[in-house]
Amino acid sequence: MRTALTLLAAATLLAGCATSPAPPPPARAPLKLTILHTNDHHGRFWPNAQGEYGMAARKTIVDRVRAEVAAAGGHVLFLDGGDVNTGVPESDLQDAEPDFLGMNRLGIDAMAVGNHEFDKPPAVLARQRQWAKFPLLSANIYQRTPQGLQRMFPPYTVFERGGYRIAVMGLTTDDTAKMVLPAHVEGIEFRKPIDEAARLLPELRARADMVIAVTHMGHYPNGSRGVNAPGDVEMARALPPGQGPDLIVGGHSQNPVCMLAENRRNPSYVPGEPCAPDRQNGTWIVQAHEWGKYVGRADFEVSAGRVELVRYQLIPVNLLRRGADGKPVLAGERVPEDAAMQGFLKPYQDIGQSRLLVPVGSAEGVLDGDRDRVRRQPTTLGTLLARAMRSRTGADLALMNSGGIRDSLPAGPLTYRDLLKVQPFGNTISVVRLSGEELLGFLRAAAKMTPGAGGFAQTAGVRLRIVAGELELAEVNGRPIDPQASYLLAINNFTATGGDGYPRLDQHPGHVNTGLVDVEVLREFVARNSPLRPADFEPGDAVIRK
Repeated sequence: MRTALTLLAAATLLAGCATSPAPPPPARAPLKLTILHTNDHHGRFWPNAQGEYGMAARKTIVDRVRAEVAAAGGHVLFLDGGDVNTGVPESDLQDAEPDFLGMNRLGIDAMAVGNHEFDKPPAVLARQRQWAKFPLLSANIYQRTPQGLQRMFPPYTVFERGGYRIAVMGLTTDDTAKMVLPAHVEGIEFRKPIDEAARLLPELRARADMVIAVTHMGHYPNGSRGVNAPGDVEMARALPPGQGPDLIVGGHSQNPVCMLAENRRNPSYVPGEPCAPDRQNGTWIVQAHEWGKYVGRADFEVSAGRVELVRYQLIPVNLLRRGADGKPVLAGERVPEDAAMQGFLKPYQDIGQSRLLVPVGSAEGVLDGDRDRVRRQPTTLGTLLARAMRSRTGADLALMNSGGIRDSLPAGPLTYRDLLKVQPFGNTISVVRLSGEELLGFLRAAAKMTPGAGGFAQTAGVRLRIVAGELELAEVNGRPIDPQASYLLAINNFTATGGDGYPRLDQHPGHVNTGLVDVEVLREFVARNSPLRPADFEPGDAVIRK
């Protein structure tokens, strides 16, 4: 009898369980989430000579924001758009060790893999991945292994903040293979990032409350990308509405993404002014210029099915701007350097300085290697570099890709450090014996390089007339190139191996890698010709574009 009653009670209990609805999960309070972001650090762990940027001042800003957000009950995620390597000799000589270790101290949560992460040999990249206490992400980089093609880096990671899940996916420009030495990417495949994103996004949408793409692809207003691979705008537009990332944290084009209007970026953005990020197809797109000049801050509110941008700003890191009288003035307050970060980095700075402050010559004025100008027009520094290559090798003509020119030469005494800022890659000089017909083919490819691209040519010993991207005239030594004659061309080994989209010449039977390192060729030329007079290197009508 007791058994029957027990079974009846159990059955009744089970029936009740079957018919009673499960209690709803407790409602989550909306998440206050602040995304901090930087990109294109390029070795700037220490402030410049004017006291701008640097990781110690950046640390002060980041710590202030973290404290403010925590006091308001919010949470922080700190992302970086890649390109830690290459730019400042103190960093380059130490394989960016101070930079990666400094990023750990800043509290970076994840970083996109940039094309410059492949500037160094694979063994250096492996060490950098060990130094970093945060994931380097890229969904579209594959590497050949005994098991077949496999992703070289984690494609994404998922963070938990305040009971919400935030998925962060990494993507890298598929231009990378043509922007670095082939030996550094042997066995590596850079797939189209938009295709990889489209495959991964449904999975990430199912797993997370918010999806972020941290990318190194570039921001090109209204998708006007020239010869560059598709960037952030094109990706946001290519994905189905509502299915793309909520936010793209970008890098690579090295611009402050501050919009004047729809599809119109502000090319003259002034540090400290309000900044409106881009929005394409429901996706916000941000980028914090370069070098740690700014810390980007995007404040979001996230709740079930909703991601809302509440506020956005670019916080200048001790940047100078031109005042009403034309003199430099500080944009905002002077940010003090974090003492602990400064103390940690100073030994690295001292090591670099001891190797670099060696006098090599002087200049009577600035030789122009400004990134925007040198990729759009012939400049005095472009002419000097090409002339140095031609002088050292005895070539008939020389061509220098503008993407390999990373800074100007200042007026006054010049040190080895100044030269390494201009040519930090350690490329070697190649010479190629070409027929006139072959040379014309190479120069036709140079003529097609879009102004603004890294392949834009700086030259010496040749006069070109280019109309609508087509080569109409090419003269060497004042005479039109004879298709049947023979000419010696000097280029760097990066260009010789097809870098920046040039025709590959390193397999040509007339190719010789001289083994001469570009910066050493420059040092010899500067020492022999100092003081350098900028007027002696004015390009004049060496290249005429119509």
